[in-house]
Amino acid sequence: MLTLRSLFVLLCLAVPAGAGTATGTVRVVDADTIDVGWRENMRLVGIDAPEGAQTCVLAGRERACGAEATDWARRAWEGRVATCRWDETDRYGRPLAVCAIAGGDIAAGIVAAGWALTYRDDLRYDAEEKAALFAGRGLHAYEMDEPHEWRAAQRAARAEDFAPDAGTCPIKGNISDRGRLYHLPGMRSYAATRISDGKGERWFCSEGEARAAGWRRAGGG
Repeated sequence: MLTLRSLFVLLCLAVPAGAGTATGTVRVVDADTIDVGWRENMRLVGIDAPEGAQTCVLAGRERACGAEATDWARRAWEGRVATCRWDETDRYGRPLAVCAIAGGDIAAGIVAAGWALTYRDDLRYDAEEKAALFAGRGLHAYEMDEPHEWRAAQRAARAEDFAPDAGTCPIKGNISDRGRLYHLPGMRSYAATRISDGKGERWFCSEGEARAAGWRRAGGG
């Protein structure tokens, strides 16, 4: 005979870790991310839309295609009630969700309208994308970099812009689970330490500068 405790354990085992459901009024963050009042935004799984600052070319003229995609999503979803379901989260803790309004999958709708692409090798919206491509709808009328390519190019450009002169600013300010640590050339972990400006990490020209900014010296020197 099942006890309440054993029934609870069985139910927990049947639901994947990180799974959940949330219902709420939509606020559009961008064309592939929405807020429904849960503690994290919903990242629409299976699709990839241009970033807000991304531009494309149409008939030889630059267009703000990222902003256009977000505007389309706002007109379609903003203020309506959506139910989102997910089985996993991304590296930022956002649910990778399938969200529906009045029973219709909103990610399928934006891909079919041509304002988002399928994400990498995820083929769940492949039929909608092919139809939009054939009809030349939305982004498919433009010359554009795929969103993941555009993001990679932006990261590379930022890295080049902020790369220090290794002779004058060689100290690596790294953020880890041990806090904000700086690494000097010659330290054991110096060569393996990578600096990501997107995480708030940085280079320093002196130990005094690093300490003044709140970093402390790493061990293993």
